[in-house]
Amino acid sequence: MTERRYFGTDGIRGRVGEGAMTPEFMLRLGWAVGEHLRHTSGRSKVVIGKDTRLSGYLFESALEAGFAAAGIDVLLVGPMPTPAIAYLTSTFRAQVGVVVSASHNPHYDNGIKLFGADGRKLPDSDELAIEAALDAPMRCVEPEAVGRARRIEDAGGRYVEFCKSTFRSPAALRGLRVAVDCGNGATYHVAGNVLRELGATVTELAVRPDGFNINQGCGATDLALLQRTVVEQQLDLGIAFDGDGDRCMMVTRDGQVVDGDQLVYIIATSRKQRGKLRGPVVGTLMSNLGVEQALEEQGIPFMRAKVGDRYVMEQLVAHDGLIGGESSGHVICLDRTSTGDGIVTALQVLAVITNSGRSLEELIEPIHLYPQLLVNVRLENGDATSILNTATVQAAKREVESELKNAGRVLLRPSGTEPVIRVMVEGEDKEEIECYAQEIVEEVKREVGV
Repeated sequence: MTERRYFGTDGIRGRVGEGAMTPEFMLRLGWAVGEHLRHTSGRSKVVIGKDTRLSGYLFESALEAGFAAAGIDVLLVGPMPTPAIAYLTSTFRAQVGVVVSASHNPHYDNGIKLFGADGRKLPDSDELAIEAALDAPMRCVEPEAVGRARRIEDAGGRYVEFCKSTFRSPAALRGLRVAVDCGNGATYHVAGNVLRELGATVTELAVRPDGFNINQGCGATDLALLQRTVVEQQLDLGIAFDGDGDRCMMVTRDGQVVDGDQLVYIIATSRKQRGKLRGPVVGTLMSNLGVEQALEEQGIPFMRAKVGDRYVMEQLVAHDGLIGGESSGHVICLDRTSTGDGIVTALQVLAVITNSGRSLEELIEPIHLYPQLLVNVRLENGDATSILNTATVQAAKREVESELKNAGRVLLRPSGTEPVIRVMVEGEDKEEIECYAQEIVEEVKREVGV
């Protein structure tokens, strides 16, 4: 396959004002996507949403201009979770959905994710065609053919109703006391409403975005605030989303973290018990070995995809599966929606709780997680793949794998979203894997020049 220049495992991402994260590039990107659409679909329309970063206004406007120049109509929905754009793209019968977001990254980063008419992320072939179009001279269509833009005022309400429709339990959430951490991101104005309208008593956290505080000490990547709130207020559980709302993490009443792997287990085993599961459950190379073993004990086949929810999706589709996800909180329920959706994920778990009468901590009891340590080594320069393939790094990896035998795993990989090398070691003894991980990290750092 042709090497990509801009698209990574989850769209395009980077620091605002650098590389592809400039208004000039976004103008050309909108035009290039529009040109691709014009040649494949004729007169088309796109949906553009964004998270709560200040730079979202800048890139939204540039994309809108690029699309209009290519003769593409634009529907603007403002701040909205990524999965909401997937849903709205389909329901408005648009050809492409665009999300301006850098997901869990800090406010100074931004990015672009693209969805097709089916509400799923664009395939590699379309992304490569768009990259090719970026090289062509930019030309505006005739004045009478310029695209039109309008705002959709009720987009949030539409998405709230969609989320509620995925909660298929005869029991409402009345009596359930939950904390919801929206990470000052795109779910801030919808998540609480969904849960309240289903009957829950909701304590909202991080729902006052100011353009800069997205993912800052809150949300799915920093659970301390949520844990503290649930324990201090003696709530039943806590739910956290990342900046663009496609990830979900939860905490039990005593503050224990329940990650994406465990949420997949809860949902998949419930579906199996009701005869509603088909195909394998799909995780990633990062999925905890303990979750794989717990699923197998329930007679549920498990397979691993490359890291990235697009690759989980590919394997689900290829093997006719329904449930998959990542430990980071990306969970896909193809019997409910077309992409990873943090709110929908939370509702599937809450439905299991209300149907079974069991608490969140009881539902994860069968899972015996292996201690797992993930260390990121930042790259200032150099190629991550080349560094990982050096003889010294590979030798360190083999040595640790020999020590772990069959009771653990080592994974080295370049990040698809940040300039870092990820070193993961998993095993039965926490202190041991910390030592093993440090040995590998030191070799990686030597090759990086740190």
